[in-house]
Parts: sequence; structure tokens; C-alpha cells
Amino acid sequence: MSFPYPKDAGRAVAERAAGWLCVPEALLPLTLPQARVVVQHMQPRRMAAGTTFMRAGDASETDYLVLVIDGEVTVQNAAPGAAEGQVVTVLGPGSLIGTMGLIDGSPRSATCTAATDLAVGVLTRAAMLELIRHKPEVGARLLLAIAKQLSDDVRDANRKLLTLSQLTRALQQELDATHAVNRRLLEGGSPPAPTAG
Repeated sequence: MSFPYPKDAGRAVAERAAGWLCVPEALLPLTLPQARVVVQHMQPRRMAAGTTFMRAGDASETDYLVLVIDGEVTVQNAAPGAAEGQVVTVLGPGSLIGTMGLIDGSPRSATCTAATDLAVGVLTRAAMLELIRHKPEVGARLLLAIAKQLSDDVRDANRKLLTLSQLTRALQQELDATHAVNRRLLEGGSPPAPTAG
């Protein structure tokens, strides 16, 4: 399923991983040297295309997050009772996946599958706690970066819910109008005359 990079390739991958962690829009962005410290606490892995590495509802292994270094991941939601979820998004390099499980240990909320061959860094909760103990400033900055991503995800979900709510309201108005016309026709009336416009 996944296997470490050879040492010679590992340095280049680690440097790319550190670069992705230096998110300028974070509240307290990690510097490159601080990002390298975080990467030292990660386990580098490669995954073949088609590998599912997180499953919605799985509560057995939620104590890690994944930083995508190279490649793309499809994220599917889990519709109750459905054999297969709907693809919600495709994530690429720099994406942190599994942050909620790392923070609260709750079951995974989505299924994540490698759309292409992947290079990733895996950060376990134990490694993060060790980082916080030994390098508290770096740990705090990493947690703020995770909080920023979670905040962005909530804002994005809110935007989608608002759009869905507006669409639902428009559909309900259309259904109500159609229902009113059908009722008039069934009662022997005539449909309203079309309006110009």
C-alpha cells in the first residue's frame, strides 16, 4: 500500500514538503526552517494510484494527517447506505488531509483515494505531541495552520450550504406555482394567462 522513499530521493521530497507547509496566509506562518522541523516528525510515504488511504466512518485509525507533496487525491463523501460516495473535491500538493481526525480522534468524514501516484508525509498525533513538547513555537504555528485550514473548510461548506438553500427555495417556489396551476386545472378553471417578459 505505502512504502518509504529511498534516502537519496527523500531529501528532495522533504524539501518540497517543507515548502508546502510555509503557507503565507496562515496567522503565524511557518518559516522554512520551522517547516523542516515539522517534516522531520513526518513519515514519508509513496502510494500508488487507486490506493484508498482513508475511509469515511473508519474510527480505527484516525490519529494521523497526511500532507500531499506530489500527486492528487479524490475526496468522496459518504452517503448513508450508499456503496460509493460522490466525489466532493480533488486535492493536490500542499493539502493537509485528515486534520479533524488528528485533532479530535473522531471517525473519518470522507474517503480519500490516490487519483495519481502520491508522495505524502504522514504526521501522527504522537509525533505532533512530541513536536509540541520539544519545539512549542513550531508546534503552535503548525496548529494555527491546521486551524486556518479547518476555518477555510467551514467557510467553504457554509458557502455551499447557502447556495444549496437558495436553489432549494427556488425549486420550492417553482413546485408551488406548478401545484397551483394543476389545482386550478383539476377544479375546472383555466391556467393563468402567460405574462409578457
